[in-house]
Amino acid sequence: MTAATTEGGRVALITGASAGIGEALAIRLARDGWQVVVSARREAALRAIGEAHPDIAGRLHPYPLDVTDPAACEQVFDAVEAEVGEIDTLILNAGDYDPMPLDDFDPAVFRRLAEVNYLGTVNGVGAALARMRPRGRGQILVTASLSAYRGLPQAAPYGASKAAVLNMAESLRPALEGTGVTLRVINAGFVKTRLTEKNRFHMPQLISAERAAEYIHDEIDDAGFEIVFPKRFGYTLKLLRLLPYKLYFALTRRMVQS
Repeated sequence: MTAATTEGGRVALITGASAGIGEALAIRLARDGWQVVVSARREAALRAIGEAHPDIAGRLHPYPLDVTDPAACEQVFDAVEAEVGEIDTLILNAGDYDPMPLDDFDPAVFRRLAEVNYLGTVNGVGAALARMRPRGRGQILVTASLSAYRGLPQAAPYGASKAAVLNMAESLRPALEGTGVTLRVINAGFVKTRLTEKNRFHMPQLISAERAAEYIHDEIDDAGFEIVFPKRFGYTLKLLRLLPYKLYFALTRRMVQS
């Protein structure tokens, strides 16, 4: 990937940056000298990041954005490129989550999570491609999940939305070859955030948002399609994808009954 050339150095735009992985990654990149556009719906939370880190505040640029609004995505991308610089790396990290036991089945939760996790990502990809493709450079990272590999108990709305993100990325990746624009996917396991605090079950290999940000940071310029972490948990779930349904459902049935 060829990095964009801007007066202030490399420019990253991170959605869902008001907390969790997005905030931690924004801080990490800003400490590396990147100009980082932090974006989320809560403007006060975005400004609080710079206030809490005055040494890098000049490299953190808050731009409020609701990713479910495609017109707002276009407007924010235009404003960022006019005021901060050409977006070199876009990290679409905005997400929502609610666990759903069978007794709480609610189509409204499916719609809400799909709007943010999947269609919000689609809106960001569309706005980025419209700008990156004509100039022949740029990188887009979309956040899916290890839960996108196979359906997991109590995760139907979330897993389905993330599976859609992964499927979209797999479809677009080969189409973008030769354009100078790279599309990659981040598949994370359990990360300690305000969203995963909703879980009432044991989360294997739970890691901090800061550790998750380090995984992404370490591979941000690699050529591979997928950034997976934690590694051991990721490899375990990759193996589960290979199981026939009879064996897979025998395993997940135990999760439902526990």
